[in-house]
Amino acid sequence: MPKKMGINPKAAEARERKADAKKAANEKAAKAAEDALWVDDDKQLAKKKKQKEEEERRKAEAARKKAETKALLEQEMNSIKTTAKVSVQKITRSQIDAEVEKRNRAIETLTNHPPKTNVEPKVAPLEENLNRVMADTEVAQTIDQAIAVLSVGGDGAADRHPEKRMKAAYKAYEEEQLVRLKQEYPSLKLSQLKQMIFKNWQKAPENPMNQI
Repeated sequence: MPKKMGINPKAAEARERKADAKKAANEKAAKAAEDALWVDDDKQLAKKKKQKEEEERRKAEAARKKAETKALLEQEMNSIKTTAKVSVQKITRSQIDAEVEKRNRAIETLTNHPPKTNVEPKVAPLEENLNRVMADTEVAQTIDQAIAVLSVGGDGAADRHPEKRMKAAYKAYEEEQLVRLKQEYPSLKLSQLKQMIFKNWQKAPENPMNQI
């Protein structure tokens, strides 16, 4: 009959230490994993908290700016209303004072200088009136009127086409003066330059009317 083998105490102790070490390692790994989860949760919470604070800060800033804008608008509207009210009062008072003064002057004038009645108007002699009318009819204010004066006042046999001579003379004068005035007054319009030329033409020696 074979001999029964006993348990080796050293081997059993070694197995026990190995089992304890493995258990400790597993517990340590589990704790590390749990700590990592807590760290991730803390980061997410901190991130969400920061986002919430930033959102609240933006809302508060927007509300503050809106309140400032509203206050400035109300202040501006009140200022406009006050200015308009004061201006209307000043204008109204000024108009009243001016009207009162005007009426007082009219009353004073009528009181101190009553209007004269039955005053015969001064009539100029008939001959003087006729001479003035004849003179006024021969005043040439435009080129066409000047041509008409030349046609009536000139000798028909000596000048059968006064309008052609007048227009040709004015055209030559206008072209010459236009070149000079454009250089002297470059900012003026063509119509303004022509008005200046025509005004100078009235006294120019080139004007046939001034040669009569």
